[in-house]
Amino acid sequence: MDMLAAFLQYLEKEKGYSSHTVRSYGDDLRSFMEYAGLSPESVNDFHSISHRTIRAWLATLVSQGISARSVNRKLSSLRTFFRFLTIKGVVKVNPMGKVLSPKTSKRLPEFVPESDMSKLETPDLFGDDFQGARNRLIMQMFYYTGMRLSELVSLTMQSVNLEEMQLKVLGKGSKERIIPIHPDLAPNIKEYLGFREELQPQTTAFFITEKGKPVYAKLVYRVVRHYLTLITPLQKRSPHVLRHTFATHLLNKGADLNAIKELLGHSSLLATQVYTHSTFEKLKKNYNQAHPRA
Repeated sequence: MDMLAAFLQYLEKEKGYSSHTVRSYGDDLRSFMEYAGLSPESVNDFHSISHRTIRAWLATLVSQGISARSVNRKLSSLRTFFRFLTIKGVVKVNPMGKVLSPKTSKRLPEFVPESDMSKLETPDLFGDDFQGARNRLIMQMFYYTGMRLSELVSLTMQSVNLEEMQLKVLGKGSKERIIPIHPDLAPNIKEYLGFREELQPQTTAFFITEKGKPVYAKLVYRVVRHYLTLITPLQKRSPHVLRHTFATHLLNKGADLNAIKELLGHSSLLATQVYTHSTFEKLKKNYNQAHPRA
């Protein structure tokens, strides 16, 4: 039995992980199996894996210059996989119990300042055709809702309710949440939908290409990177930066942390609290620049 295929199917069907996440798990596990000389089809191979093998693999990754954060992500994939094998009775002792994660430095989320985000309103930045209307709306959807890349790509026509002024988003673990549509966003949604209707697409996907096909993650990533390059000097220019920007700007304007947690779709408040550190660092920087004795 191919345990890797069974595990990836479990992540997708039972845990509701996105195709991108499942693919990342698969890549991490294939890398380890290649190193350890494992065959996914040979159940007996997994009995021979000890914590020493995993530690040696980690040492190899570190020697290759792979960051502690990336190593920890691969370890997370391995932990979930061996937990699955333990539940299925394939292994009796989970070797991950004796494997420690490398320490990582805490990295505060990067975000785009409000002054830079206002540049998205510059006339003629996007153009007045279908592509311009779509790209403007993609940028605004991220900034006005804080949704993830996978969530935006999976939006359908039924997800967007202009009458109720709300979006229905399918988040991690197939959990649905409702996000209000900001009044400034509604006119641009209507404009985009007008262009979309002219293309008469044969798909229920909300965001589509010029050929009427659903947009895909790489296309959206390129769109975001292009326009962030035009408005901000930030080195990191991704959809997730716009998610961080959404949360940070809300917190700076006095929004309740629990409300931000619900809007972001975080399962724990701990994940949301990182934004309080980000805003404090900004406050401290302003203090040190402005106070005469600082």
